[in-house]
Amino acid sequence: MKIPFVDLGSQFRELQTELINVFSEIGESGIYVLGEKLKSFEKKIAAYCDVTNAIGVANGSDALFLILNSLNIKENDEVIVPTNSFIASAWVVKALGANLKFVDIDDTMNIDTSKIEEAINKKTKAIMPVHLAGRPSDMDEINKIAQKFNIQVIEDAAQAIGAIYKNRKIGSLGKAAGFSMHPLKNLSVYGDGGFVTTNDSNLADKIRLLRNHGLANRNDCVVWGYNSRLDEMQAAFAEIKLQHLDKWNSQNNKIAEFYNKELKNFVHVPNLNDYEVSVFHNYIIRLENRDNLIDYLNSKGIQTRIHYPTPIHLQSVCKDSGYLEGDFPISEKYAKQILSLPIYPSLGEAEISYIVSSIKSFFAK
Repeated sequence: MKIPFVDLGSQFRELQTELINVFSEIGESGIYVLGEKLKSFEKKIAAYCDVTNAIGVANGSDALFLILNSLNIKENDEVIVPTNSFIASAWVVKALGANLKFVDIDDTMNIDTSKIEEAINKKTKAIMPVHLAGRPSDMDEINKIAQKFNIQVIEDAAQAIGAIYKNRKIGSLGKAAGFSMHPLKNLSVYGDGGFVTTNDSNLADKIRLLRNHGLANRNDCVVWGYNSRLDEMQAAFAEIKLQHLDKWNSQNNKIAEFYNKELKNFVHVPNLNDYEVSVFHNYIIRLENRDNLIDYLNSKGIQTRIHYPTPIHLQSVCKDSGYLEGDFPISEKYAKQILSLPIYPSLGEAEISYIVSSIKSFFAK
């Protein structure tokens, strides 16, 4: 049996007729940018995330970049970011000329809130927790620290659409949140896309300006902006998929529950707190002999991935940042142990059972 790590075509096959119909509708309309399809999606995704404003942009990285820009994060400011994340979480800070202040993670794979205060100084302007793999960060504690020091909280929610923290939707728990709709995400489009959520209408207005060159109207540019628009096609595709998102996330959770039950005596599995609902963008286990298991599963036709093999502070781009190996021991330790197993709604029972039995047979050798 061959099991790919992802199956990006499965959702298209499920929704093919509806997707093709809306493609034809927009193609014939002649309106491809900043039209009614975008407005409709923004309204529905704002309601889904329990916020008053959503702004469609070109991708998840731009979503975070435009938030930071609108909050006037600039050269010599500092933004706190967990070192265990995709590089985009750090790039958006450096792109504005600001400095990264890394913080280690805890057992949840998210930022260790007990380490945040010691990273704060007079230059600190924001904390940007990452809801890694679809699991919520401890937002109450993060917001409490932010309020104490009068700094902003921006959610990096790229992997967490639909996740819930203490009965509140991810994307509604900070000043603003940035989401990605890259093809690998739980809510994905056919190319790239992203959006910002916020309850701050003034901030939303700034981001709307910045995403479209700073144009107040076609003939009046009021600020120097960017070209970062979610086009009509992708907005329409996202709105169609949004109707199925909770079902797909629920299917991911059922797979994760089965993995947890069957694998907990063999590897470290992600045990959630009662107050959180993950969407399992990735299902990440930990074990000492990770690389041997990768090779074994590959020999069985099972693809896996590592999220992420090198903490950001140890990547080549950060060699002059002043951070050294050993500075963030948990991130560095886990980077050698973590392994992501296949998890997606179209993964069948036979395939899931085969993955589990293969892991068990590895430990029985």
